[in-house]
Amino acid sequence: MSAPGRPAAAAPGAVPEAHKGTSLSADAWRRLKRNRAAVGGALVLLALAAACFLGPPLLDRAFDLRAAPEDADPTRAYEAPSWSEPLGRDELGRSYLVRVLEGGQTSLLVGIVATLVSVLVGVTYGAVAGYYGGRLDEVMMRVVDFLYGIPYMFLVILVLLVVGDEQRQSAVPVFAALGLVQWLTMARIVRGQVLTLRHQEFVLAARALGASDARILLQHILPNTLGVVVVYASLTVPAVIILESFLSFLGLGVENSWGQLAARGMDVVNPIRAYWWLLLYPSLFLAATLFSLNFLGDGLRDALDPRTRES
Repeated sequence: MSAPGRPAAAAPGAVPEAHKGTSLSADAWRRLKRNRAAVGGALVLLALAAACFLGPPLLDRAFDLRAAPEDADPTRAYEAPSWSEPLGRDELGRSYLVRVLEGGQTSLLVGIVATLVSVLVGVTYGAVAGYYGGRLDEVMMRVVDFLYGIPYMFLVILVLLVVGDEQRQSAVPVFAALGLVQWLTMARIVRGQVLTLRHQEFVLAARALGASDARILLQHILPNTLGVVVVYASLTVPAVIILESFLSFLGLGVENSWGQLAARGMDVVNPIRAYWWLLLYPSLFLAATLFSLNFLGDGLRDALDPRTRES
């Protein structure tokens, strides 16, 4: 019995009176907004994306800062950062600020597009395996297990070596290669969710009303896996960006990405003369993006997990 004047303690797992009647999406949005790390990560990502995609043309108009090959000025090569050139100049005398921002366009697009490819392949594969089950599920999951046994870096390098250098610099093979090695875990996650949902009452009711398998999957089962898919996709983006950066160090990355800029910066850091800004700034932008994505992914996971509802 509670003491006089004090409200009775809520039962474990009970939903507060103030939040009863709210939808799951509204409740998830409310909890996400209360996660300062996730909100901060989202704001940093928006700022970085705006700077990378809107910054170069604005800098060109306002300060005449350009980084195209025809804008090279060899007389200003390796110019240190200054008020007129906040990030200095590169080995060809081009504005390094614009180079870093343009590299951000490439890195962000690699992370987003490759993640979309992995989501499309993984969700489709896992949903089909989990929904139909039986021998089909067994065969499909053994294929996943087999691919898991092959080092994913070997698969990526193999795909990139098959295409020529010119095609690889177009970024499309990198998108495909990175996406096609990141879908395995997504397929397993979606399969587990579908195995749980396919015997629920709303699925059985839809089947009894004559709904087709495709309609059941698209309208009833997959929407209920959206939370898990969104969370894992948000954590896949930084993993893809890191993988592309590593490929850039091997000379297999995309032209003018943060990873490639950092790799070139490593080449000019030596005991005799260190052009430190060529390594520092793309690394800082890359680190800020990765931290922000991880904070946002953790916040989405906590917000979309019904087991974390406040008591």
